[in-house]
Amino acid sequence: MKNQVTSIYKQAERFAEITKKSIISGNIVRAKKCLALAERLFISGSIETKNAISNVYVFSVSSFMEMRHCNISHLFPQTLKAEYIKQVNASGV
Repeated sequence: MKNQVTSIYKQAERFAEITKKSIISGNIVRAKKCLALAERLFISGSIETKNAISNVYVFSVSSFMEMRHCNISHLFPQTLKAEYIKQVNASGV
């Protein structure tokens, strides 16, 4: 089970990298497709999948976008945007 959980987090990390590379290259259509897929996984996935999407994917992509002063409000789907807002409020930023 531990290998499976590690694998889920590694996959979320790789998926975040793909999303970030799409944003860097200006391929916003692909980035939005990645974000939409992440949202579907977050909504319908197992608890481990939801945790990986929230703790690794959303955190990584949103941190990346903030560092580059990107406006995330129009990119993130509704559920992921709510998760992002929850993370920001929890951090006290």
